[in-house]
Amino acid sequence: MSSIAIRAEGLGKRYRLGTGGSYKTLREFLPGLVSGAVKRVRSAGAEASKPESFWALRDVSFDVNHGDVVGVIGWNGAGKSTLLKIFSRITWPTEGRAAIHGRIGSLLEVGTGFHPELTGRENIFLNGAIMGMRRHEIASKFDEIVTFAEVDKFIDTPVKHYSSGMYVRLAFAIAAHLEPEILIVDEVLAVGDLAFQQKCLGKMSEVSRGGRTILFVSHNMAVVEKLCQRAIVLHHGRIAYEGKTADAIHHYLNSTLAPNNPDGHIFYLSNCTNRRSNVGKLLDRIELYTDDDLPVLEGIRIGTGLKAKIFFNLPKPARSFDMGLGFDNMIGQRVFTAHSLFEPDRPSGEWVGPQVFVCDIPSFALTPGTYNVRVWLDVNHVEADLVDQAARLMVLESDYYGTGKAPWNGAVVLKHNWRLEQSTRALATE
Repeated sequence: MSSIAIRAEGLGKRYRLGTGGSYKTLREFLPGLVSGAVKRVRSAGAEASKPESFWALRDVSFDVNHGDVVGVIGWNGAGKSTLLKIFSRITWPTEGRAAIHGRIGSLLEVGTGFHPELTGRENIFLNGAIMGMRRHEIASKFDEIVTFAEVDKFIDTPVKHYSSGMYVRLAFAIAAHLEPEILIVDEVLAVGDLAFQQKCLGKMSEVSRGGRTILFVSHNMAVVEKLCQRAIVLHHGRIAYEGKTADAIHHYLNSTLAPNNPDGHIFYLSNCTNRRSNVGKLLDRIELYTDDDLPVLEGIRIGTGLKAKIFFNLPKPARSFDMGLGFDNMIGQRVFTAHSLFEPDRPSGEWVGPQVFVCDIPSFALTPGTYNVRVWLDVNHVEADLVDQAARLMVLESDYYGTGKAPWNGAVVLKHNWRLEQSTRALATE
């Protein structure tokens, strides 16, 4: 068998904007085919306007050998998920060639590969059959899959009744335990709770040590560095860098600045691609200031007060809404969360239309470095709009302790004092 497990040769994927992507049955497709032909005859001689299109991937080429664990990193919208969908045969490239040598298991969007009307048990056997496994091979792994996924009580329930967490747990358990030769994993693991994420990462480490090939997409650089031997950086659908994981992460963190802040301290959110919106694009922009109302242009010194102004819109009257800010370090670890739920003196009432929510942090005491800011809006206790990597903030070295030495280690900087109790007792006895 060839040493190549995955090969991309000049891969490109073009999408047409404004066209539907749903699949139709033959019964639905044939009438449309006939009516479409009639329309084309009637409009013969007229120049049809071409729909806009964009390239999600362009000229992507690389090889992954059997047994390699390769990370794919980049901003949302860089083409990472499109690349994985091509290799998983969920979509086909517009140009180029994608070759897979080996039995493949994919974990992409929640529920991908599940039949909603079938039970968890039936979907396990269905997925195994799709991977080319025999029934007795699947049965030998069945109990292990169910135990790992923690869905024992619901295994004979149709998966359409599962929560998103149950979907993810079962999907990962199937993908990891049915022992595909090639495992393709998108960042869907972020849906699960922290304990389950840790269990999944442990299982992936075990899988990687077992010699299987893994193609792994994540925004968590700590996980990428731990699991992957090398990484590929995608930027605007093209390979920006390929090499050792540490070097790829360094390239990604130092060459991809937040694309939404031409004014320095103002970060516009309306066109952000790294967004999850359930009721529309409600979040408009973030503005960052010091506690003296000075714009944060180059960064803030340790312990400086930070004021974040979030501009957003409430299209309908709402009495219950909350805003959250999450500060992540550059390897994707959450360091601090500010949330309006914790505000004790918030006034009650009903609001509608354009709003500005201000978060005052009297002392932003994180260690020097660069932090990505996630912002989200909940309306009536349900997530309405979320933008990941909405802003970027740099904390600058400063003489926080008044000793002439800048803090350099850990995540937070806290005031503290030291004293020698033994010396005090020794003096008292003299």
